[in-house]
Amino acid sequence: MSDFVSGFWSMYVAGLTLVSILACAILLWATGRKKVMSATDNTTGHVWDEDLREMNNPLPMWWVWLFIITIVFSLLYLVAYPGLGSHDGQFKWSSKGQYDAEVAKANQELGPLYAQFTAKKPEDLSRDANAMAVGERLFMNNCAQCHGSDARGSKGFPNLADGDWLHGGAPDKIVETLAKGRVGNMPPMAAAVGTGDDVKNLAHYVLSLSNAPHDSLKAQLGKPKFAACAACHGADGKGNQALGAPNLTDDIWLHGFGEQAIISIVTNGKVNEMPAQAGKLTDAQIHVLASYVWGLSNKGGAPASAAKP
Repeated sequence: MSDFVSGFWSMYVAGLTLVSILACAILLWATGRKKVMSATDNTTGHVWDEDLREMNNPLPMWWVWLFIITIVFSLLYLVAYPGLGSHDGQFKWSSKGQYDAEVAKANQELGPLYAQFTAKKPEDLSRDANAMAVGERLFMNNCAQCHGSDARGSKGFPNLADGDWLHGGAPDKIVETLAKGRVGNMPPMAAAVGTGDDVKNLAHYVLSLSNAPHDSLKAQLGKPKFAACAACHGADGKGNQALGAPNLTDDIWLHGFGEQAIISIVTNGKVNEMPAQAGKLTDAQIHVLASYVWGLSNKGGAPASAAKP
């Protein structure tokens, strides 16, 4: 990995670029001086289709000067703009800088629009059609890639429309999640649980908590093993929003359902990350987006339910 952060590749790219331009200049000069043997009629002797002869005339000067201008332009461009490895160019231009400037300009232009939204509570804003149209576009551009265009998620990505939350579904909690992101970490627990049969029995006990299909005998054997999980999920398996520990009793399975899925998670653990949006979206945009997400699971203003596994 150190090879990719060293100065070698920057120098390699810069050298290759300059050598390529120099090679074009040498090729142009060499071909201009080369004398081609020609017949007395000023042809190269090549004939096609019986009477189509190749003449031995030099390139027109305007064409030669186009090549020269191209080479000179490329050198001036490399001085002004990035192109020689890590060289920033005299104008200090970068695609990121241009993007940041365009985003800042757009945020400034949209400031008055968002100002009328920030004064409202999320509960009220979720009933504002104009605000929700903006929130929908924010969701499509920033959240739909993981949670889906309908916000119903998929395996490993929570459903945001069902009113069931890992860290709490109150508006302030949604704002916190959007701004700071979340990292969920379920450590491997097989060693703490016991043998392979113990893990399988535990899986059936977990299934029994939500009345999912399970082997009741194995579930009884696995119940004592749940003590290793109770520190996070609670003795009753209803989870802990402060830790982001899922509710295991509601029959909602974020990472897959069934014996094998639970055994895999207990054995290998699971890490999930929701990236922070604070550096990407403004506070006003996060406020509108949080109101939109809150409204997905609170049609008519009903309060969100407790926990999401």
